[in-house]
Amino acid sequence: MNNLRADDVRDSMPLFRSGCGGSIPTSALQLTIAKCNVHRAIELNKIWHSRLPKVEWSNVVRASPSVCFIAEHNEVAYATAIWSAPCARLLNGRNWLELRRLAIANDAPKNTATRMLKVMRLMIVRELPQIVNLISYQDTEVHTGTIYKAAGWKATDTTSSTTTWNWSGRSRNAHQSESPKIRWEYNLNGKNASDVQIHSNGQSTENTSFTQMEMLSANQNQ
Repeated sequence: MNNLRADDVRDSMPLFRSGCGGSIPTSALQLTIAKCNVHRAIELNKIWHSRLPKVEWSNVVRASPSVCFIAEHNEVAYATAIWSAPCARLLNGRNWLELRRLAIANDAPKNTATRMLKVMRLMIVRELPQIVNLISYQDTEVHTGTIYKAAGWKATDTTSSTTTWNWSGRSRNAHQSESPKIRWEYNLNGKNASDVQIHSNGQSTENTSFTQMEMLSANQNQ
């Protein structure tokens, strides 16, 4: 049983509880996955994400398009996800969407992350038909990429840079993680979108490298 406080951010119905949140789900298939507002997603991410607990809501919504999801059972949250346009400016304008955060509760059922990735992908295809590619960055110090492999994503690039992103007259927040990153992709058109860059003249060239600006964005990932 879940013992929830009346003000618990996990509970969608705090005023109707009397200390009990109901049974804990035993299968990821029992979770209902739906969109949620950015503020609740950030609060849930703060309590669950071990490496990147901080995220500013304004940095999410200004990177349009953006969308947040929640996985619930009996109106109690077990996972949340935050998506927006890519943090790396060089990846903007391509109709890509970046998974900024995916945070899972300790008592969530097995395979919650993989099922959530699949359901969110289907919902993004339906509600954001302009999106052609999904990306996410794996922190290699604490994750192995299993959830992405299981959901059919492909690893496309790696960086080991820990360069700081501070320019003359303009400083950035401290990195929340400086470990090597792997970029994973799920192309919604069935192609590896990072392999080809379309230029203004209509010609295309191979483009698989992890740019310096992208490395810095992945490390800071505000």
